[in-house]
Amino acid sequence: MIGHLRGQLADKRPNQVVVDVNGVGYLVSIPLSTFYALGELHEDVTLLIHTHLREDSIALYGFLTAREKQFFALLISASGVGPALALKILSGMSVDELLPAIRAGDLVRLTRIPGVGRKTAERIVVELRDKLAAMEPPQPERVPAAGRTQLESDVISALLNLGYDRRAAEKALEDVVGNGRGTRARENALQSFEALLRATLQHLSHPVKQGAK
Repeated sequence: MIGHLRGQLADKRPNQVVVDVNGVGYLVSIPLSTFYALGELHEDVTLLIHTHLREDSIALYGFLTAREKQFFALLISASGVGPALALKILSGMSVDELLPAIRAGDLVRLTRIPGVGRKTAERIVVELRDKLAAMEPPQPERVPAAGRTQLESDVISALLNLGYDRRAAEKALEDVVGNGRGTRARENALQSFEALLRATLQHLSHPVKQGAK
């Protein structure tokens, strides 16, 4: 059973990537949220993997955060929701949007996702609503560290979920944020979670040596 892959990004498309691990290319299906946060081709990447076993094949589904992988597993536990539909759901709405929609039984919002009909939305609500408590992040984790914004704290949390050391993650984030100060265009480019996570992952993969220009 494959739990995660760390290798070189050999190919990427909105719905799948190929990760080269020591010369072996693993085809991994991904949601759009993961695609947008990926680096460039031939850069290092780490994906958390859900291995789906079938009678005649093995399919891999990859995510950048443990929370998204956990929600994927939760979705496919619902009747009538397979891996392909679960990816469409995660591509259509973020986990933070799906949680309140399912809890509130918001069928109108859920059926706006391509591939989700009313009956499927009803099953998702009925079968998953009581399981959502496990998806709630611990409250202490949501409090930003002193001098750190909530966005920066979320990026640190995502990096820890990916298996990075806290010190290395915090240092890389500080470098990325520090390098962005003083340039308005650069600062604006780092205002989203995806952009800041991607920049920090790139820095971790290819750190700039001290004193290098």
